[in-house]
Amino acid sequence: MPSLPRQTHGQSAGALRSMLGLAFGLMVLVQGARCQEASTIAQGEYLARAGDCVACHSNPGDQPFTGGRAMATPFGTLYSPNISPDPVTGIGAWTPDEFYAMMHTGRTRSGALLYPAMPFAAYTKVTRADADAIFAYLKSVPPVRQKNREQDLRFPYNNRNLLLGWRTLYFREGEYQPDPSKSSEWNRGAYLVEGLGHCSMCHTAINALGGSSKSETFQGGLIPAQEWYAPSLTSNREAGLGDWSIKDISDLLQAGVSERGAVYGPMAEVVYNSLQYLSDADIHAMAVYLKALPSTGQTAAPNETQTQDKLRLSPLGKKIYTAQCAMCHGSNGEGKGWDFPPLAANQSIQMASSVNPIRMVLNGGYPPGTMRNPRPYGMPPFAQQLSDEEVAAVVTYIRTAWNNHGTAITVQDVNALRSVPLN
Repeated sequence: MPSLPRQTHGQSAGALRSMLGLAFGLMVLVQGARCQEASTIAQGEYLARAGDCVACHSNPGDQPFTGGRAMATPFGTLYSPNISPDPVTGIGAWTPDEFYAMMHTGRTRSGALLYPAMPFAAYTKVTRADADAIFAYLKSVPPVRQKNREQDLRFPYNNRNLLLGWRTLYFREGEYQPDPSKSSEWNRGAYLVEGLGHCSMCHTAINALGGSSKSETFQGGLIPAQEWYAPSLTSNREAGLGDWSIKDISDLLQAGVSERGAVYGPMAEVVYNSLQYLSDADIHAMAVYLKALPSTGQTAAPNETQTQDKLRLSPLGKKIYTAQCAMCHGSNGEGKGWDFPPLAANQSIQMASSVNPIRMVLNGGYPPGTMRNPRPYGMPPFAQQLSDEEVAAVVTYIRTAWNNHGTAITVQDVNALRSVPLN
């Protein structure tokens, strides 16, 4: 019987070294893969913040991304879906291809058309790499088994086939294409503002079909069912940012307050959930893009009725302002830094729409608590203290005093907003 060859000591040591080298190499590969996965998830979390996904896909107090949040629209109530990684009620069984297709085309995994309350018209601009990162992050959060609610839309809007017409008019599929004539910083800002940030959904007027005209992008509009006015970003008579410094724009986006004003209402929620977490570089890029938006529109001269209303209401308005407002905002509307924003030369006070200043006087409010402004000062409500005429008077006064170019408002304007739900 032939004997087996004997290994020498050198051969045995060499084999051991080979095995150890192979094991170490595998360990390095596994560790590298884990690091890459962790990096992708972290990037996805950042991008999900930029897209403010939690705002629609979570109810206050619930686990994040479990859906069920009611969104009132002029057509009925929509309920956001569960996007936690639960395999039955969430997106746990989805593939990256299916998630990207949903973001890019506005269709569900089954091919059904999404209602445009989901901002797929903006999310279509998100790159495949960024969509994959967001998906990886959503797959990493705790899964929650929570069945999705049926949409509650009136006839005929509950017929999804009608969305084919809407998409023909208002949806253009395609990832963001950089403008080679612009800087990389401008392009980054455009990608965030036009894509993940979906800023145009609020800052563009919504028509009777629930769509927006491309020619009116960023020119401002009333947010349906919320009764807050999202100002124009292209007109210096509203929130147009042509004469703002990059610092003031950046402060407003990231801190929620700046030397020029503060955010309230739906924009406060955007800053709280999303913008405060973005990097200084990305906030700066957004500011660069927003400041470069072309200025449109002219200030309309007050008509005779508004002029007479101003003459009639301003004396009472000045009296109320002196008694109730001057202590914080200054006798000449100069404000006091971040804590109490100026009212003189404040574009948000002078806008064509008087909705926001009326709501602030009636309901008060706070800017968002952010990392850069963790203890914001708020404004008390005056709805129980002032009559409709008194509110009309003081709002007319702050819109027209100190060389402000706003117009007078009416008692009817105030009364229409007095019973609006706080949201």
